[in-house]
Amino acid sequence: MNEVKKIRVVLADDQPIIVQGLRYIIDSQADMEVVGEAVDGESAVNTVINLKPDVVLMDIQMPSFTGIEATSTILKSLPDVKVVLLTTFDVQEYVFNGIRAGAVGYLLKDTDTKELVDGIRWVHQGQAIYRTATASRALAKAISDQNEIETESVKHLELTEPLTDREIDVLQQMAYGRRNSEISDILHISQGTVKTHVHRIIQKLGVEERTQAVVFAIRQGIVK
Repeated sequence: MNEVKKIRVVLADDQPIIVQGLRYIIDSQADMEVVGEAVDGESAVNTVINLKPDVVLMDIQMPSFTGIEATSTILKSLPDVKVVLLTTFDVQEYVFNGIRAGAVGYLLKDTDTKELVDGIRWVHQGQAIYRTATASRALAKAISDQNEIETESVKHLELTEPLTDREIDVLQQMAYGRRNSEISDILHISQGTVKTHVHRIIQKLGVEERTQAVVFAIRQGIVK
């Protein structure tokens, strides 16, 4: 039997009880494992750069420097790492600054277990997760302020062929961090059709994943 390739996760939080709880939840999943821990922003950067995990759960408020600052530093060296900000505070400024830093998710610490582990899987697959009351407003701000967003990997991309109206509709929903099932319900199309559109969007943009497609679309004003 082939061994499941596990999603490698680093936890960065200065509260031991939070780290212990997260480790228990994640290590109990068959497809993921905690490979490292950090108790402040500086150690988070060093731990992630040394271990090169797939996903980082990053507390925002930590000693030395913040989780947002740590995220920005990490992604300059390891742009493929997926950082999810995990916090007690549902604050629009945190979400917006997290997006600018390159985080692909924002979850509250009272998120239920299923949403947490599903979120880790989704970001590992290239999706964004912003599941709080203020996140949609912060995303709208980030999209309208497209000149503030800088991502080296998409600076010089060009469309290989124009997007169709429906592909733009799908891309707009992707920019709001919505999953394929949600896009299916909103646009009244099957999930299979959504997957096809997402595949075509990624092909036309010449990127490797959904997150890069969204960043390119924001910077080019394709989504509003």
